[in-house]
Amino acid sequence: MTTAATPAPAGRPVVGLDLGGTKIAAALLAADGTVLARHSRPTPAREGAAAVLDALAAAAASVDPDRAAALLGIAAAGLIDPRSGMVTSATDSLSGWAGTRLGAGLAGRTGYAVACDNDVRATAGPELAALNASTGGHGSLLFAAIGTGVGGALAADGRMLHGSAGIAGHLGHVPSPEAAGLPCTCGSTGHLEVIASGPGIAAHYERLTGAPVDRLETVAARAAQGDSHAVAAITTGAAAAGHVLGGLANALGPDRVVVGGGVPRIGPLYEDALRAAFAAELMGPLRGLVPRPPLLGHDAAVLGAAALTTTLPLHHPGALR
Repeated sequence: MTTAATPAPAGRPVVGLDLGGTKIAAALLAADGTVLARHSRPTPAREGAAAVLDALAAAAASVDPDRAAALLGIAAAGLIDPRSGMVTSATDSLSGWAGTRLGAGLAGRTGYAVACDNDVRATAGPELAALNASTGGHGSLLFAAIGTGVGGALAADGRMLHGSAGIAGHLGHVPSPEAAGLPCTCGSTGHLEVIASGPGIAAHYERLTGAPVDRLETVAARAAQGDSHAVAAITTGAAAAGHVLGGLANALGPDRVVVGGGVPRIGPLYEDALRAAFAAELMGPLRGLVPRPPLLGHDAAVLGAAALTTTLPLHHPGALR
């Protein structure tokens, strides 16, 4: 059973869960956002959806053993439709994850009413809340998370956009000239993710040099030592992201653009190239708009997950019976 979102019972905390391909993070959060308890455990990513749901339920029990909460919000990997509570699409980082009834399955295992969304949209939620506080509730936001993949979130006039099947904001699969002809994990070719993500930059370095490389940080270290191919791989990926974000900014007209994830943290070489490409795309009224880092740190996902219980439909125990 699904109902509209309702405020949490007065004074009661909320459980927030962040599901990634390698780790589950859980927190019990007070009404004011204070973290009351934390827990993390490995994601049983190769054991199937039922095992992942069981691990999520166990993580929730670890932070709320006394059942102080009535609501649970989860920020999950994959394409999530918050209205149906379904995982509509997913990569193979979680075996058998696509098609999972996330909302109903987790509600049945925990006894909480559950709100669910994609992890990047949930992480962007606190950014939108802060923006709305300064714009009278009418903030527009373009949020990108660039790491192992390229995810995103879009908000217009104070509201997060979800779109059909929960696909809105999936920035990694916007066409990119820099990626022309390169195969994408989605089955198509030429998408941003294959040139701008961490593995995409590492793969481009390999194409330029013919030499295998283990990870993005190795490419960054070689760029710092003056390796021209490493510099080219990083700046090409950054520019590709900047061009796409600049074009999307023209379409959306955001008040704020946020770029997070692990890739931007490799240093100013990446950041400067992204910002230059972004600025080159902007129409006149948006000149001066600059991509910014996220406002919040490592708690953003669980805080955003908990906040989902106030804005999204709730999936209640018993829906699978």
